[in-house]
Amino acid sequence: MADWNPEIYARFGDLRLRPALDLLAQVGDLPPGPIVDLGCGAGAVGAALRARFAQARIAGVDGSPAMLERARAAGAYDSLIHADIAAWAPQDRPALIFSNAALQWLPDHSSLLPRLAGLLAPQGVLAVQMPRQFGAPSHRFLRDFAGDMYPDRFDFSGWQAPVAAPVAYHRLMASLGRVTVWETEYLQRLEPSPDGHPVRCFTESTAMRPFLDRLSAGEAADFVQRYEQALAAAYPVEPDGAVLFPFRRLFLTLTVGGVGCPR
Repeated sequence: MADWNPEIYARFGDLRLRPALDLLAQVGDLPPGPIVDLGCGAGAVGAALRARFAQARIAGVDGSPAMLERARAAGAYDSLIHADIAAWAPQDRPALIFSNAALQWLPDHSSLLPRLAGLLAPQGVLAVQMPRQFGAPSHRFLRDFAGDMYPDRFDFSGWQAPVAAPVAYHRLMASLGRVTVWETEYLQRLEPSPDGHPVRCFTESTAMRPFLDRLSAGEAADFVQRYEQALAAAYPVEPDGAVLFPFRRLFLTLTVGGVGCPR
């Protein structure tokens, strides 16, 4: 995909930050060691991590140069690392690997998450938040319409959701330490937008990216028009022009070194 656009992504910064703060609130005491914001993006969580762990070394890791440049301006990190987060490995074992809304872009969680846990210091914590919105109209319409309109480029016949059910992650991680998994569905109020349906504006910088990147300008216009029409029925506009948009997210924390952990 093309590089991320920090300005578009930041339009709903408060709604995207709240799950990160909810996840951070469930992180308890940490052992000595650095803290890693894996998939840090533009650094929205950096200030909260710095406020919570003022004495720790905090690194942000991301694959987007544009996002890292924005994170650097925030000034909350001791270091910023440009890397593929799927293959990243630290020099020193982290006390905390914190990943907010990033790992859903990566495949093979059954290998990825245990690998990340294995990078931690003893009693270190892996804290992960991922959207689990893929069956909702906001995301399902994208697959349905792309496959119908442009079958030469989009085939979802064998598609599987990139984020599994909570029970699958508990079973995957339970032998590695003390694990907690939960879901929250946020009822997000999206303010009126002059640029189109508010849900389309919300997904434009995230879920829509893999689709729009493979379409010409004319194709994208037709695709967006059909998507907006369907969104208007699925997410009706309130009298003041806002839209109420339910959004489901999955959370996971793992403290390694507990009962059953091989370390």
